[in-house]
Amino acid sequence: MQQIISFLLKNKNFLLYLFLLALSLIFTIQSHSYHRSKFVNSANFLSGGVYGTISNIQDYFKLKAENKILTEENARLREKLLEQTAYTSQETYPSTQSNEFAFLPAKVLKNSYSKTDNIITVKIGEKDSIHQDMGVITSKGIVGVIDITSNDYSTIISILNSTFQTSAKLKKSNHFGTLKWNGKDPHLVQVSDIQEQAPVAIGDTIETSGRSVIFPEGISIGTVEEKILDASNNFYTLSVRLINDMTDLGHVYIIKNRDLKEIEQLENTTAYE
Repeated sequence: MQQIISFLLKNKNFLLYLFLLALSLIFTIQSHSYHRSKFVNSANFLSGGVYGTISNIQDYFKLKAENKILTEENARLREKLLEQTAYTSQETYPSTQSNEFAFLPAKVLKNSYSKTDNIITVKIGEKDSIHQDMGVITSKGIVGVIDITSNDYSTIISILNSTFQTSAKLKKSNHFGTLKWNGKDPHLVQVSDIQEQAPVAIGDTIETSGRSVIFPEGISIGTVEEKILDASNNFYTLSVRLINDMTDLGHVYIIKNRDLKEIEQLENTTAYE
């Protein structure tokens, strides 16, 4: 306390000056509209800058929540898009796949792409109704298939895996073949057994054929970069550049086939008979 009193006595002239200066500024601002408006504008500028900085900091820490909202919204939009575009060539009758599939967003935790059998780990699991053999895509195209699940996590057999294969077709026709990966370039996959009569050209789009319960028809895979006719001149093997950059995955969507149990039950009954 003695130090405070000593400080005030030592600097009383300077403190008195500051007090009178502040008082004069207050009287000036209150009695002159011009000065008052300038003061208000300056105060608004300073407070606006402070609030803007605080808002930017808060927005940064909210990015995780915002990303989750966006991925969930994208999943809903993809379902709507599938409903609008899933029509047969008969034009007047909607395809049954329009309400068959649902899309669940998930975050990628680990992604390998430099091995022969690459695996992806995602934060979604059995508590979210995820199970083996569900298809996985991004907003651009195909990624792989669910392999092993736990309560909160799942692993995905990547499209860059020697054990992965699925049916693929030319977007502009119904000619289809089998998509596999030869274990070399992570940006290129191969589609074999495309009939020689198929009107395939460099740059054509390859997509899922819908000939499985895993992927709906029309999910993009990539574009034809090379075509090789086999020795018998009956089938092409296509080199396809992936539309997805498999070395840079952040979020994916798990495809849930709502009719899977019914289809499996029917197939099992038929096989038994």
